[in-house]
Amino acid sequence: MYQPPHFRDDSRAAHHALIRAYPLGLLVTAGAGGLAANPIPFLLDDDGPHGVLRAHLARANPQGRDLAEAEECLIVFQGPQGYVTPSWYASKREHGRVVPTWNYATVHAWGRPRVIEDADWLGRQIADLTALREAPRAAPWAVADAPAPFVAAQIRGIIGIEIPITRIEGKWKMSQNRPEADRHGVIAGLRADGEAGLAGLVAERSGL
Repeated sequence: MYQPPHFRDDSRAAHHALIRAYPLGLLVTAGAGGLAANPIPFLLDDDGPHGVLRAHLARANPQGRDLAEAEECLIVFQGPQGYVTPSWYASKREHGRVVPTWNYATVHAWGRPRVIEDADWLGRQIADLTALREAPRAAPWAVADAPAPFVAAQIRGIIGIEIPITRIEGKWKMSQNRPEADRHGVIAGLRADGEAGLAGLVAERSGL
């Protein structure tokens, strides 16, 4: 990933926070049929130097064959993003030498995948993922709420993936390369457009 120094973030805490907040990662592999990519929800464990990603996908998904043979795969996690108009820049009014851009936060993780077919592992995977996403609800649904034979049949239709992260990169492109007056304009413009979350990130990353 192209990472100018002012956008780069090597913090494990920042990487993990983005993955957990935006867990639908784009899983990218290269196999006999070429490149394949599928959006997959991931869980992140804290084991190892960079963490371990866990997920599952349909047994019928041909990407499973690529994963079984892959030396490495890439998972792309996309955080907040949005268009930035030069109309928000003080620089536009001063000299006009400005262009539009796009602000975004992203984390890319690499690792060697391990395909898992063990039913107990798969049962824990779907239970953990369900519990995490259901926790905020007033009446959380649990895997155990479904009939056991039905759950067992569903498990037979999936495979698991475990990916110890060997390399990880984070990029927060949040107008840090713009003059302070322009950054203030971006923050105000995003808030006016209803993008308070992205505006907050621009303010945080700019120290404003």
